[in-house]
Amino acid sequence: MTFPDTFIWGAAAASYQIEGCTQGVDDCADSVWDLCCRKPGFVKYGDTGFTACDHYHRYEEDVALMRQIGLNAYRLSVMWPRVLPEGIGKVNAKGLDFYDRLIDALCGAGITPWVTLFHWDYPAALFQRGGWQHEESPLWFEEYVKVVVDCLSDRVSNWFTLNEPGCFIGLGHQAGNHAPGLKLTGRDLTQAWHNAMLAHGRAVRLIRRDSKLPNPRVGHAPCFHTTIPASESPADIEAARRAMFEMHHRHMFYATWNLDPLLRGAYPADAETVWGEDMPVIRDGDMELIAQELDFIGLNLYRSNIVRAGENGELETLEYPGTHPRTFMTWPVTPDGLRWGTRFLHEAYGKPILVSENGLALNDWVALDGKVHDPQRIDFITRYLRGLKQSIDEGVPVLGYFHWSIMDNFEWAEGYAPRFGLIHIDYPTQRRTLKDSAYWYRDLIRSNGRVLGELQT
Repeated sequence: MTFPDTFIWGAAAASYQIEGCTQGVDDCADSVWDLCCRKPGFVKYGDTGFTACDHYHRYEEDVALMRQIGLNAYRLSVMWPRVLPEGIGKVNAKGLDFYDRLIDALCGAGITPWVTLFHWDYPAALFQRGGWQHEESPLWFEEYVKVVVDCLSDRVSNWFTLNEPGCFIGLGHQAGNHAPGLKLTGRDLTQAWHNAMLAHGRAVRLIRRDSKLPNPRVGHAPCFHTTIPASESPADIEAARRAMFEMHHRHMFYATWNLDPLLRGAYPADAETVWGEDMPVIRDGDMELIAQELDFIGLNLYRSNIVRAGENGELETLEYPGTHPRTFMTWPVTPDGLRWGTRFLHEAYGKPILVSENGLALNDWVALDGKVHDPQRIDFITRYLRGLKQSIDEGVPVLGYFHWSIMDNFEWAEGYAPRFGLIHIDYPTQRRTLKDSAYWYRDLIRSNGRVLGELQT
């Protein structure tokens, strides 16, 4: 079992989750996550992202570990208020220089950088002016993107615009359990969503216009509910496909709500049924701006629902029993998710697929022998990647796989207890330890996937 010769083997992380040094260090300013970390009870255990993994100071050590693992790509994000403390206006040269040096280090190690422009660290200064609800927010984002592209695009040719609007709008502006902690309803909510979509469109257009390297690759990294058919029967497959692309409720985790504006230039018809008069105000030219040409669809996938065809054409979502394997986040382990998620996405939109996040949280620790043994992570990745390989064998163009994450990190409102990394972080000492899974992933990369066939199911 081997993957295509051009297959990308990578890992990912996000700026706020690993960098630290957000409290005025080198003139970095607050993001909405800094504001929320100061709210009692917002993050479990009172944890904050103020120090995180201190990647800001330890990036050279971390890049060396990435090279030791053998990554050929690394997905990072840029912290908006580190580069522009006020969100717009004066550039913070020290903050921008950090990313300049990080990109140099990655290129020097033979690791291709994939840059995400927004991974949830919205500048506090702009949030206080209205944030994603403000009609000028797409312009603010475009100004920030211009600074990053002008600095990095002589070495970076692979870009993600936004990471998971379903989370930063759905959890941050609707449910209120992620930053900025709002609980909007109606048009206030959908307009914030629409402004984020406009920001995406402006970013894509700017990258294609201003990139110093020719033919940049640009994509988007959404998250939404994915589905697995309960059986291989045509009826169940069609039921799972329908369930993945239909909208029924007022939440942000539908594939079509995320992707139809970007790839079809319109919100799905059933979105208007769901939202009614609360649909966002769409001005002339908005949808054309949002629907810029994309080179790939990013897929952030951890778990999937199982769906079967019921009586009278009804869709039935099956419940996972209490005995079903689950991660530390209590998410069910669903190995066929990558197989069907990539297949259904490609069938619907005709674009190459890039697995931009996949992994699991455990509560692993350094054992008495000084090592970190995480056999469940190895088993998890093996099962999911076998499903992905089946999708590739069935003709789906999958560009690559980014494991989430390269290292343990600040897991947002869950704090530091869930550990997603290939590298263990001892937070009091900042000591890094490669887990067993990191060495296994190294062998996986070297063999281009052949080791997946060496573990028995």
